[in-house]
Amino acid sequence: MRALLSSLTLAFALPLALPAQGWIIPRPCRLDRCPPLAGGAAVVRVSSDVRVQLADRVLQYEVEETFTNNGGMIGEADYLFPLPKGAAFQDLKLSIDGELVAGETMNAEEARRIYEEIVRRQRDPALVEWMGHGLLRTRIFPIAPGEKKRIVVRFQSVAEREGDALRVDYFRGAALRGSRQLWVNDSPSPTTDSRRDGRVSFTLTYPNTGELGTAYSPTHSLTARDERGRRRVDVRGDARDLTLLVPLRRRSEAAITVLSHSTGRDDGFALITLSPPSLASRTTPRDVTLVLDVSGSMSGRKMEQARESGKRFLTTLSSRDRFRLIDFSTDARTFRDEFLAATPGNIAEARRYLDDLRAEGSTNIEDALEEALALPAQAGRLGLVLFITDGAPSVGERRPEALVEKARDLRRGRRIFAFGLGADVNVSLIEQLALEGHGTSHFVRPEESTERAVEVVASRLTNPVATNVRLRTDGVRLLKMHPSGPIDIFAGQDLVLLARYDNSGRARIRFDGEGAGGPVSWSSDITFPERERGNAFVPRLWATQRIGFLSTEKRRNGGSEEVDSEIRELGERFGIPTEFTSYFVKEPGMVVDGGMPMPVEQRRGSIVGQGVAGSTARVAAPARRREFDAARDASVQRSATSLAVADSAMNLSEARASVRRAGNRIFTQQGDAWTDSRYSSSMKTHKVKAYSAAYFALIKEIPELSDALALGDHVVVAGRSIALDVSDSGSERLTAGELKEIVSAW
Repeated sequence: MRALLSSLTLAFALPLALPAQGWIIPRPCRLDRCPPLAGGAAVVRVSSDVRVQLADRVLQYEVEETFTNNGGMIGEADYLFPLPKGAAFQDLKLSIDGELVAGETMNAEEARRIYEEIVRRQRDPALVEWMGHGLLRTRIFPIAPGEKKRIVVRFQSVAEREGDALRVDYFRGAALRGSRQLWVNDSPSPTTDSRRDGRVSFTLTYPNTGELGTAYSPTHSLTARDERGRRRVDVRGDARDLTLLVPLRRRSEAAITVLSHSTGRDDGFALITLSPPSLASRTTPRDVTLVLDVSGSMSGRKMEQARESGKRFLTTLSSRDRFRLIDFSTDARTFRDEFLAATPGNIAEARRYLDDLRAEGSTNIEDALEEALALPAQAGRLGLVLFITDGAPSVGERRPEALVEKARDLRRGRRIFAFGLGADVNVSLIEQLALEGHGTSHFVRPEESTERAVEVVASRLTNPVATNVRLRTDGVRLLKMHPSGPIDIFAGQDLVLLARYDNSGRARIRFDGEGAGGPVSWSSDITFPERERGNAFVPRLWATQRIGFLSTEKRRNGGSEEVDSEIRELGERFGIPTEFTSYFVKEPGMVVDGGMPMPVEQRRGSIVGQGVAGSTARVAAPARRREFDAARDASVQRSATSLAVADSAMNLSEARASVRRAGNRIFTQQGDAWTDSRYSSSMKTHKVKAYSAAYFALIKEIPELSDALALGDHVVVAGRSIALDVSDSGSERLTAGELKEIVSAW
């Protein structure tokens, strides 16, 4: 139990930077739902297959993992999966009776309640909950002895540019061949490590065009081959940190691209990428300050990581750079009082200084910031501060808002890049230091390489192509753009923005900034379409960025009803797990009735009788009578108050039986119809017979209908000012005028 609580505490605290394979956390076995079988329940991963497709600078991940229970007891477990920063969760599928079943987004409390009801019946749901900062938790039950569970997670993220290549990162965690079995009940752990081999694969595919070259990797061996106009790259090797680089053709001119998605009813979505022109090899001299937390909590492995991070940082310095080293605990200390030139002698002395650092004392972030920003910035040099800590401030100023204000007042043009280590870091403080310091925040898990994260950031910040870059438009208005405000672009990086847009048609977009030789400007004429049903991932990417922005604002300024409402609405609309919404997978045909999950066949083959407190209970068909009786008997044990609540829920069960997402729409089950959340009874509604000539004519003219109509035999779906009621009755044919009216109003 202590190990479980420790793992869950870590999961709630850590924002994660890289996509990673998931891992299993066993849930304690309760005597009332776990049969007393010998041998316990041991869950082990046996395979992990990652398939990634690169198209239009977007990486589309599909992660398929298989776990098996090698013990003799039914087990319950949590599957945790870290999403990369800014990734858009698409869906999760869980194997149920050999079939992969997808889920739906619903209110987090409701999803959890339904899950617990199903657990009592030992059926097969999964619940994906947002655990903060890109970590999903999927609750899986039951895992029978000898049973295999297959999980498929899909998400998208934007490929970062690294020099003249697109970068793909994946963190595997512990190598599969060394993965440990996890014991679910309270039986003693095995005395041996219980190791077994597991199959692992990673495949990247991308268009085989002149723009992209042959992928290479600094961490793994690759095998590449061409298949029908696409290049497939298979990865070999067991290293945990996987990096792939796909070369880009060098450009002498800036390239501006826009991926759009618009239904024509409301504001469109746009992913805008600026690839600056390749510059002549030239670096800007830098003044770089590395600040290391050496308080008592950094003892052991963290202190080793801090020393190695400092040494890796020193390797990124050029002969034109200057540097400072600051370590802090109860107070701040410096390697030297002034900036030192990055000569071999000074770097050697700095390495010896790092070797002598010891972890002790409290955490005084105030003193560390004051010392790091004490020296004045020098014109013509790029001032950077890399700030690494594993905890919250414990002495000196401890209010995050006051520390952020101090950094803002003292920084004078320098950029602050903040790194948070471990589970106790103050997330809000790290985020706000980077935000106000015009830098970025990075969070590192204990099993990740801190030194690698520092080296990557320090290496990138060598030559600013342009600083304080802003986007301006003429002919279209961009709304709710992320990231917002002035942005810096360093050599070998692209600028990627996500935004909503109103108006449509031809527009001119222009990026203005400050270069080493004076003002710089790049512009292009772009068409923003009124309707574009492709690029369906763009709205989810935007919504994910928007939720991240709102969550950061909430931590910064405190929550409000408006912010919570927008996070909830975005999560429900786009099927994104948030603190208010969960993604729920249930057995095919199962609905919730009176607060209790029931298979559909029980409802259709039922006889109606009187239940507790006069409520209407549905009794199962004989073939499943015993199962239903057991669930009913469990519910009778509830208190009178709970029974009254269940009785009220039964009367409302048709209204909230289920929620599903189709494309970017949310549907609720109302009676026998799946009804679009955008539908209003005031809309003009056309009734169309399913699978008729009219039905197929509409799908041809409005392709997005196919996702919605796949929900069932009775679907009500709304357009901009018109609606369709598709069922087993209605018009079988539409006149040309009727079809034109529907399409134009859609």
